[in-house]
Formats: sequence, C-alpha cells, structure tokens
Amino acid sequence: MGIIGWIIIGAIAGWIASMITGNNHQMGALANIGVGVAGGFIGGLVMNLLGGSGITGFNLWSLAVAVIGAVLLLWIVNAFRKRA
Repeated sequence: MGIIGWIIIGAIAGWIASMITGNNHQMGALANIGVGVAGGFIGGLVMNLLGGSGITGFNLWSLAVAVIGAVLLLWIVNAFRKRA
C-alpha cells in the first residue's frame, strides 16, 4: 500500500477512533491522520502477536485493524492526560 493509501486509511481510522473515544471535538485532520497511521502500526503489531494478519492493503480489514490500534493509542493518551 502506498503513502496515499496510508493517509486515506489513517484519516478514516483516526476519525472513527476519535469518535469512539470522545476526542473528536479536540482533534483536527492532521491529528486524525497521525493517530490513524500510528494506529495502523499498533493494530498490525497486536494482530500479528495474536496470530492474525495485520494491515493487508487498502480494504475493510486493514481499516478495522487501524481503528483498533488507534482506539488503543487514544485510550493510552487519554489515561496519561487524566494523570497530569
């Protein structure tokens, strides 16, 4: 998957994850893309550790994996923000 695919999947996954975690009002487009791309890496790592396949291309499975990773990332970030 090329850089454009990562940006599109990242933007959609970051937006969905921010809606799930309640961070949508404080995140812009660039933050959504960053969280989604990082979530793709995290979700791919988690899925590989569980024996599944991670990001497989530009498809719904990859979007789901990226959303799972992005939700995990935002959950961790929110936990640290509440401490500080």
